Amino acid sequence: MTAQPKPQADNVKVFEFTARDFARVRTLIYRQAGIALAESKQEMVYSRLARRLRAKGLNSFSEYLDRLEGGRDSEEWEAFTNALTTNLTAFFREEHHFPILAEHLRKLKDPATIWCCASSTGEEPYSLAMTACEVYGSLTPPVTIVATDIDTNVLDTAAAGVYPEERVSKLARDRVKRFFQRGVGERAGFVRVRPELRRLVTFKPLNLLASAWPINGPFDAIFCRNVMIYFDKPTQSKILARFVPLMKPDGLLFAGHSENFLYACDAFKLRGKTVYELDPRHRRTGTPA
Repeated sequence: MTAQPKPQADNVKVFEFTARDFARVRTLIYRQAGIALAESKQEMVYSRLARRLRAKGLNSFSEYLDRLEGGRDSEEWEAFTNALTTNLTAFFREEHHFPILAEHLRKLKDPATIWCCASSTGEEPYSLAMTACEVYGSLTPPVTIVATDIDTNVLDTAAAGVYPEERVSKLARDRVKRFFQRGVGERAGFVRVRPELRRLVTFKPLNLLASAWPINGPFDAIFCRNVMIYFDKPTQSKILARFVPLMKPDGLLFAGHSENFLYACDAFKLRGKTVYELDPRHRRTGTPA
C-alpha cells in the first residue's frame, strides 16, 4: 500500500512571520492609528495580514511591510489599518449608558449634538438615535449625531443600515417594529434601519491620531467607548485633551466599562458608571486649564 501524504495542519503558516516582522507591524500600526498591539496578538496579526499578502500576490511579510513603508501603495495603508482594527459592537451595548443619555437630553433646551467616535458597523450610533427618538416621541427629534471610525469598511456597512435579524433579536419587539423594516424575498432574514433614523446620523472616516478632525463641536455628548483600551497612556491623554474644546460646558463623555480616563487626563471628573463631565476649571472656556 502506498503511503498517503499527511494532510497539512490548519495552523501551518504559509508565510514566514518573524519576530522582526511583528515588531515592524506593531510600530507601523502605532504610528498610523495609535493602536498599541500587545505581544499576545502575534497570531491575530498573522491571520489578518496574511489575507492582505494573498490579495496583493506577495510572498513574504517583509516584502509587504517594505511596500507600506516605502509608500508605494497608499491605498494599502487603509487596508492594513482596517485589517488590524477590532469591531465588536451591538445595539444598546453597555445598556446603562442610554438612560443617562436620555435624562441628559431631556434637560437640554437647544437642539442636541452627539459624537460617536468609534461607530464600527453602526449599532452604537443607531442606538443613540433610537434613544433620542424615544425621548422626544418622534422619528425626527432635534438631535444631530456624527459617527466616525477609522475603518472605512465598517462605515459602509453602518451607512447602509442593513443587519441580519439576529442582530436585533435581543431588542424589545416594539423597538424593532418602530425602528426597523424587515426584508422580504431575497432580503428575508435581514432588517434595515428606518430611513428617518438613518437621516439622524452622518458617518465620516476619522483617525483619532490625525492632526485635524473633520468635525465641528461643541457636543452635548461624546461616546468614546472601548476605544482607549487600544491606546497607551500618552496617546489617551492627547486625545482626551482634544475632546475638551469640543464639549459644551455641561457635556458628557461616555467611556467603556473597562476604561478609566481619570489617570489619563485631569480635565474630566467621574460622574458615575463610566460617565465623565468636564472639571469645573475647564467649563468656562472649554479649553485645557
